[in-house]
Amino acid sequence: MDATPQTGELALDECWRLLANTVTGRLALVVDGHPEIFPINFIVERRTIAFRTGAGTKLLELMEGAEAAIEIDGYDDRDEEAWSVVVKGTAALIESQGERSAVDTLGLEPWEPGSKSHYVRLAPRTVTGRRFKVAVPDLWSSRLNDRRRSSFE
Repeated sequence: MDATPQTGELALDECWRLLANTVTGRLALVVDGHPEIFPINFIVERRTIAFRTGAGTKLLELMEGAEAAIEIDGYDDRDEEAWSVVVKGTAALIESQGERSAVDTLGLEPWEPGSKSHYVRLAPRTVTGRRFKVAVPDLWSSRLNDRRRSSFE
């Protein structure tokens, strides 16, 4: 068995297709000089990422026009492949009611309870992605709920 990783770069259009078909991810920001990760739900609109947030640490950083990154990951049981997409760019508040309505029309509703009245858009500077075959799990010692098991059992 070849142990050499077989990672493939994803084309830009494939990255956007995966982003458009995913609703949750992780937002990375630098807060007080340290990296912080926040779970978010989002939508893709005109090749930008939009999400909502409430008052707090995340909003304070985003109001400054922060550099940010969003990452999504997935696993395809059928092809036994995992993938990851990273979007890096500048975040800005969406102030226009027309723009807010446009993203609401696409189904942008917060999952977490509470007021999430601030709309944010990440304008991408770079979008990169990769796909790779997952290692065959050790069926005797891997967790029973390991998603890879169903592909190989």
